[in-house]
Amino acid sequence: MNIVSSAKRQVILDTETTGMNQGAGAIFLGHRIIEIGCVEVINRRLTGRHYHEYINPQQPIDEEAIAVHGISNEYVANKPKFAEIAQSFIEFIDGAEVVAHNASFDISFMDHEFGLLQPKGPKTADICAILDTLAIAKFLHPGQKNNLDALCKRYGIDNSRRELHGALLDAEILADVYLLKTGGQTKFNLSGDSGGEGAGGIIRLSQERTKLKVIVASADELAKHEARLDIVAKGGLCAWRD
Repeated sequence: MNIVSSAKRQVILDTETTGMNQGAGAIFLGHRIIEIGCVEVINRRLTGRHYHEYINPQQPIDEEAIAVHGISNEYVANKPKFAEIAQSFIEFIDGAEVVAHNASFDISFMDHEFGLLQPKGPKTADICAILDTLAIAKFLHPGQKNNLDALCKRYGIDNSRRELHGALLDAEILADVYLLKTGGQTKFNLSGDSGGEGAGGIIRLSQERTKLKVIVASADELAKHEARLDIVAKGGLCAWRD
């Protein structure tokens, strides 16, 4: 699995919706996007450029969803409809690699919203590449919790501002998580000020650091390993478990 993208421009994205049902099931129930938050990364550096919109879904928001993201019906009542922000949103993600956590959820909603446009809009995959950080997390940490809060704790990222879910804040946090676990961490800076490597770029290990100790297997250990492989080859996985 290639966990480090070669794409030069990436858009770290999150959405909030009118309901908490997952994927196609949520769309079947008629749920819509009510918030989009994106931050831009170019050559693994946060640029400070972002895209953020609250959206009037033209339908009630589930109480369960309000408890999670705190966005009320009253708050979005006077916000633009998706059709009114669609073009600017498409222009922001066009040609980039969209990076999202559990990307199938966000992308399915985006495709649904694009499909409701008149004339009908594009499929997300037709205008940008898509990378799922949940798939990366499961690959790196199999059998462990891999939601955004768990990843922040694992990588020592401060998410104390995240009392409720919010698309832009979650996109900022996800950017930190993604850059750290794929080779380098930056601090998000909406002002665009460059504060050196620690503030605006990848943190690299010093060449003067103490080298890791390499433990080499003994001849006896290698012989036992080869013997075990022979048993597995002859008896399959059951022999290994025995």
